[in-house]
Order: sequence, then C-alpha cells, then structure tokens
Amino acid sequence: MENVEEVKELLVVSASPHIRAKKNTSVAMRVVIGALVPAFVYATYLFGARVLIITVLSILSAVGFEALMQKMLGRKITVTDGSAVLTGLLLAFNLPPGVPWWIPVAGSGFAIVFAKQLFGGLGYNFINPALAGRAFLMASWPSLMTKAWLAPVGGTLSGIDGITAATPLSLLKNPQNYGDPQIIISRLNDFDAMRNAFFGNIGGCIGETSVLLLLLGGLFLLFLKIVDYRIIVGYLGSFALLAWLLPTEGSVLFHLFSGGLILGAFFMATDWVTSPVTTKGRWVFGIGCGVITMIIRVWGGYPEGVSYSILLMNVFTPLIDRATRERVFGQMPKKGVKK
Repeated sequence: MENVEEVKELLVVSASPHIRAKKNTSVAMRVVIGALVPAFVYATYLFGARVLIITVLSILSAVGFEALMQKMLGRKITVTDGSAVLTGLLLAFNLPPGVPWWIPVAGSGFAIVFAKQLFGGLGYNFINPALAGRAFLMASWPSLMTKAWLAPVGGTLSGIDGITAATPLSLLKNPQNYGDPQIIISRLNDFDAMRNAFFGNIGGCIGETSVLLLLLGGLFLLFLKIVDYRIIVGYLGSFALLAWLLPTEGSVLFHLFSGGLILGAFFMATDWVTSPVTTKGRWVFGIGCGVITMIIRVWGGYPEGVSYSILLMNVFTPLIDRATRERVFGQMPKKGVKK
C-alpha cells in the first residue's frame, strides 16, 4: 500500500505539450525579480519614497490575495514560489508614481483573483496577471492612470527643458497642446532627449525609466536562458521596422526608448505561461506584439500600446501553438506528401 502511495506521488497526469527542463520555477522567479531590482532602485531615487510605498503595497497585496484565494479554494498555499511577488512587482512597474495607495492594492487584487487563481493558479492563467491588473485599473480609473506623473530628480517629465507637463509619448501624440508642434517634435528626437530616455532622466511609469538598466536585466535573463530571444527579437524587430515605415513623427530610437517597450519585451511578453511553447509560435507572438504596439501608438487614441498588445497576443497563444506545432515523432506523412 505504501508503494502505491509513493507511485501516486510520482505520477503526474497533464495535457500535452510535455516539456522537461532543469530550471526550477521558484528559482527562475527569483532571478527575474533580481533582474528588475536595479531599475526599481533607480526609480526610487528618481521619484522618491512613493515608489517604495507603491511597490511594497503591490507586492504585499498580491501575496495576500494569492494566499487568501488558495485557502478559500482548498489549494496548497504556494506564495513562497515567488510568482505572486513578481506579479506585484511588475504591476507596480506599470503604475505612475503619483497614484493613490489603494490603486496598487486594487490592481493586485484583480490580477491575482480574476486573472490567475480563478483560472487554476500558476500555469493555468491565459493572460499575464500583472498586465490584466493594469488594464483593469486603466478601464476603472483612467484619469489617475494617465495623469499621476511625477517629475524625476533633476529633470522634467518630458525629458526636455522647459516642457514639464507631459511624458514623451504624450508630447508626440498631441504636441500642439504644449507649444509649437515642429519645435517640440524636433526636440523629442534630438540627442539630449534620446540620452535622457536611455539613461532614465524622464517621467513615466515606475518601470519605464531607465532603458539601460532594463536592458542589462533583460540581457542577464537571456544569458541564463530564462527568457526566449525569439519573442524579444520578434517584438523589437517588427516594432522598429514599423517605426521606420509608418507615418510617425518620432524616430526609431525615440519609439524604442520611450514608454514601456523594453519592460514589456523582456519581462512580460516572455512570460512562460502566457506565451507560445513552439519555436515558430514564439516568433509569431513577438512579431504580433510589435505590430499591435506600433499600430496603437500611431493610430490609437492612447499614446502607449505595449500592455494591450501583449494581452491580445496572450489570447491568441493557444491558436498560435496549434498552428505552429511541430511534427510529432513517428507521425506518418499526409497522403500525397512525399517523405
């Protein structure tokens, strides 16, 4: 009888595809969190203690809601695996630093309860929980999510001297609201603006500041093979190509360095659960994210499109996997097709 119980403990029944890897989920989560720490520290320096408060509230809320839901649903409490901490951290990175304290709590609650636990928990959610939480907050309190910006230490919200009332993407979207459109667009694309955007001396969401630190963290994950380069290259490559081809006043570098593109491409589009498992599918997923992001930036009413592009592609992930699945080993060729 004891042997039977031991066998049951070892037997895991699940739907395909079946992928075996040496990476431990908990360790991988902690590595991703560690890769985000430099950008978090720098954002705290730029915007002050509010960043620390918002981030701590977001993480504690995510962990608390996860434990509560697992308790209510009769599941094993697994808050120590790091997934709830990462969700809370990523949600905080997608918030303006000036939002009220209850915004990260509400966003984390929606992310964990409705986008994760009600679908079965880690490994079963079909959309990125942190981005789902951000989308919920955008739909519920759009004024707070688009106006609670803070100017960074020693700089301006726009990254341009003399223009303090808008983020770079907002300026590009409606330059006529802030002065002479030609002068503003010219200054957005000059060397000083690009330097401020790359090093992080601009306003925006907590995780949209330093492109340099986000790149270093993302490259660290690539080096450890925690994330797949196909999604990242497909995303940034298609985005850059469209930024060059489409009628936009911003340069390719401006679009690459502005908003949450680097955060989204390296840390959220590459989410293991909500991205395709096939190699071809990951290319399709990344390219789709890049195309949708650029379309929203150019023709949408909202200046940024990273969050919604990833969420939309999350929904198409099962279809992408089905359309790009590899040939099964030992499968006979279709009739009429030569071997």
